[in-house]
Amino acid sequence: MHFFLDHHESKLPNVKTTIFTTMSRLAIENNAINLSQGFPDFDCPKLLLEETQKALTSQHDQYAPMAGALSLREEIAKKTEKCYQQTYCPESEITVTAGATQALYTAISAFIKPKDEVIVIRPAYDCYEPAIKVNGGVTINFQLSAPDYNINWEEFSKIITSKTKMIILNSPNNPSGTILNKSDMLALEKIIKNTSILLLCDDVYEHIIYDGNQHQSACMFPELKKRALICSSFGKTYHITGWKIGYCLAPEGLMDEFRKVHQYNVFSVHHPSQIALANFLEKSDDHLELQHFYQDKRDFFLKAVQGSKFDFTPTQGTYFQLLDYSKITAEKDIDYAKRLVKENKIAAIPFSPFNTMFNSKVLRFCFAKKNDTLEKAAEILCKIN
Repeated sequence: MHFFLDHHESKLPNVKTTIFTTMSRLAIENNAINLSQGFPDFDCPKLLLEETQKALTSQHDQYAPMAGALSLREEIAKKTEKCYQQTYCPESEITVTAGATQALYTAISAFIKPKDEVIVIRPAYDCYEPAIKVNGGVTINFQLSAPDYNINWEEFSKIITSKTKMIILNSPNNPSGTILNKSDMLALEKIIKNTSILLLCDDVYEHIIYDGNQHQSACMFPELKKRALICSSFGKTYHITGWKIGYCLAPEGLMDEFRKVHQYNVFSVHHPSQIALANFLEKSDDHLELQHFYQDKRDFFLKAVQGSKFDFTPTQGTYFQLLDYSKITAEKDIDYAKRLVKENKIAAIPFSPFNTMFNSKVLRFCFAKKNDTLEKAAEILCKIN
């Protein structure tokens, strides 16, 4: 007898093992090169490791403050002002979280009530919709199309209703790698100016943008800043995805509500790591070099696969590259991704789980890897007919 199934209805009946877990498991089982999940195979900055060792022996073994170590919040405020010329109060407008996913979930839980509508722009990362659903909200998908994934703001405005409570914005976008420019942000600002709609920004790749472009943070636009909860991550920026430390920026009124939920689902985050990050940020501007670091890797990878049968448009941001395999097979992307890892020993993520309305012949590859890893992967891809 399954007591739960017999007596209770699942709040997330359609949620199964994620495609990321599935592909990484297949990569291990088949001893394949894993370009599926978004984590680097190289070390974090040496200075950060040194600061971590110091913090671990400096009596930071007890709970950090609920909102995060003040020294780290102060450094986040400095970084935000330096990058975007915008100020957030460390005491009342910044909260350190257990990764960006927790920040996003907490923001949705703090504001979304049953039947509230939340607009999700597809393709989208897979953590948004379950969080909306478990809180009783209704996801309204706005589907973008290949190859450019640009937003038609006139069409977008038509799906806004009196029930629209929140819009989720992700730029650079995972998985498409596209970015929102200044005109996009101004268009959105105009659409929601006379509404009470909240904006939830997934900005984890804010420092990983290419070809001279700059991240257009919502905090740079007055009408957006006053309603925006901006979530970011140290994991993507400093190659420490396993640390699971992120943060949220928001005006004080919104942050008050955010912290009401945060204090009960996490309360506080690993204290020594926060101290280490604070001391590291005080001494380093490594995040400002990420554009060049990852653009070199993107260009290295694309040059290496240029002779393959895969088609591509260089990604604008993130450390993911989409490769179109339509010249190779007519298989669905999930089927081809599984065959690729079993037969060719290389793991990627199929594109369809990020979408709702179409199955494109596209796979997502992570190039946050050492160059020799990328070279070996490219050799495999170039041999595929």
